[in-house]
Amino acid sequence: MNTFTPSRFWVEAGDDLLQEMITLRRSIHEEPELGLHLPKTTAKAKAALEGLPLEIYEGPSTTGFVAVLRGPANGRTVLLRGDMDALPLDEDTGLDFSSRTPGAMHACGHDTHVAMLAGAARALCAKRDQLAGTVMFMFQPGEEGYHGARWMLDDGLINPLPDAAFALHISPNIPTGVFAGRAGPLLAAADRFEITVKGRGGHASQPQDAIDPIPVACEIVTAIQSMVTRRIPAFDPVVITVGRIQAGTTNNVIPEVAVIEGTIRSFSERSRELAHEGLKRLAPHIAQAHTAEAEVEVIPGFPVTHCASEATALFERTAEALFGEGAWRTMPSPAMGAEDFAYVLQKVPGAMAFLGATPEGGDWRSCCALHSNRMVLDERVMARGVAMHCAIAEAFLSGGFDPAD
Repeated sequence: MNTFTPSRFWVEAGDDLLQEMITLRRSIHEEPELGLHLPKTTAKAKAALEGLPLEIYEGPSTTGFVAVLRGPANGRTVLLRGDMDALPLDEDTGLDFSSRTPGAMHACGHDTHVAMLAGAARALCAKRDQLAGTVMFMFQPGEEGYHGARWMLDDGLINPLPDAAFALHISPNIPTGVFAGRAGPLLAAADRFEITVKGRGGHASQPQDAIDPIPVACEIVTAIQSMVTRRIPAFDPVVITVGRIQAGTTNNVIPEVAVIEGTIRSFSERSRELAHEGLKRLAPHIAQAHTAEAEVEVIPGFPVTHCASEATALFERTAEALFGEGAWRTMPSPAMGAEDFAYVLQKVPGAMAFLGATPEGGDWRSCCALHSNRMVLDERVMARGVAMHCAIAEAFLSGGFDPAD
């Protein structure tokens, strides 16, 4: 049984490193980058690690890297992950360190993730001689839809695989300083789909001489919602959202093509498969009933983020050991968001937890959420993030998982 009690040193280390993390976070926030190649962000992360006893590993597919800290004992290996990329939107927060890059903003808190992981690396390096194993720090680009974790795995940067993996994700919609998570599905699989309805164009005054794809597309959209509620079990839910319909060029022309785009979110491979099959069956047959055609393309996205029960239990025990009762909240249900740390958790037992960062004076129930162009955070919680990263790494290396969890 893992009865290891985390050292309070990590809380003090987080507090001591806070100003350094704020400086790094703001520097990254000012110059956000998108996708798999983030030269400025990667350079800043590496500069924050300069002089530390770390081995740096890089691959050809991204600017992500893994920094490895080896303790004196050849024991277990634990991975800590921080994602680095921004989102494609214009910032409207009014912060002094707002994005200076048009069309890019750190609206998901990845700038804080980099700062916390760099802070944890510095704190753990200071205690290197006391570590019972190895820590891998995964600085990952391309989380926002680019499958960065999968690319880094394919490049062999996490080979051999660690014995456990943990990640933190900041959130303004959880009370400040509180960690939250759950065993089992935490976040959904997220796939995209595109349905192309092909008809025959013509004059708006003579629809009988054309095959109008627009009403066919509308019927497909309505039928999708019926399919979800009648073909997929309510206790293994799926959410299919149509986010875009495009057709036509002007008001008096029947177009030849209508395009429907959207997302599919699910919590199991079975419900995911049912949704894919349903779309591929439903759209072509509705189109055929109207003498039109429909082609369905499903673009696989991130898998389900599944947290091991023993890893989640270790998160909970560590949070309460560091910060007392009430520092952990078990989420009653998973969220329909998606996360590419799921690729790591498919291969390694581990867990992700959220860290509440409601802006000072804000209400966590109503403040601007992740992915909002007005999202702001309480930077002070980064000290807790560093403490958690360090303490959970120390706890796992010292005692592993509790078989009873």
